[in-house]
Amino acid sequence: MATADLLVVIIDVILWRISYYYFPSSFLNITPVCSAIFALLRAARDCSVWFTITFTFDRFVAISCQKLKTKYCTGKTAAVVLAAICILLCFKNIPQFFIFEPREVIDNVPWFCPMKSSYFTESGWVGYDWFDKVLSPLLPFTLILLLNALTVNHILVARRLRKRLRGKKKGENHSDPEMESRRKTVILLLTISGSFLLLWLAYVIEFIKYKMSGKDTRVYNDSEYIFRFVGYMLLNLNCCTNTFIYGVTQSKFREQVKSAVKYPVTTIIQLINKQNN
Repeated sequence: MATADLLVVIIDVILWRISYYYFPSSFLNITPVCSAIFALLRAARDCSVWFTITFTFDRFVAISCQKLKTKYCTGKTAAVVLAAICILLCFKNIPQFFIFEPREVIDNVPWFCPMKSSYFTESGWVGYDWFDKVLSPLLPFTLILLLNALTVNHILVARRLRKRLRGKKKGENHSDPEMESRRKTVILLLTISGSFLLLWLAYVIEFIKYKMSGKDTRVYNDSEYIFRFVGYMLLNLNCCTNTFIYGVTQSKFREQVKSAVKYPVTTIIQLINKQNN
């Protein structure tokens, strides 16, 4: 998830948006180049979204499906699932490369990436646009809400059952390591899933409004443009938050980050000591 989020920041924010506004004459704005960048950023964004779904499903299985947990919740399974999702999403976003046309041609070089008019009218492109939006983020919205509801319900039922089995009486305060571990997992799960839902909400509202009104996004008024790009800003912000959430909540994640930061320093110190000796 952290890797996918970082790719979104690099490709979408730096290569796509910053280069467009601050370096409009760079090679990044040649039509084939910016078309490839757009296809890559959509693939990275989809991976970020669906890795969040796989994380949510993994926690659901770990907490609610004990029989399936031993088979599914393994490093090998995680690697296979993430690799398969990444490959499928990359293939799904190949058509994104072909939705642009050059705005102008200078010395036989096509420049800039305005969308083709046919993208908004041809049935094939309209169908693909619906498929793209349903796959990310409409379907993820539904899956996250459903999986979180099932997970929380299971934990509440298990908590009541454990209280009865442990003979806990009203007013006593016995610690339960199992429930404390699940509580921390649920806090992490709900934080990541909740931030995803909130930060993608403006984008989803704009898409539904755009589809219901049938209005071409290229003729939006000022307020509609502002709302649309606020939605883009928030969804990109979502791709920055997961790493920080991990850093705050997961001690193992913090340890790995510290090790990565310390490694170059310790390596240099060891080399210096070897040379001195």
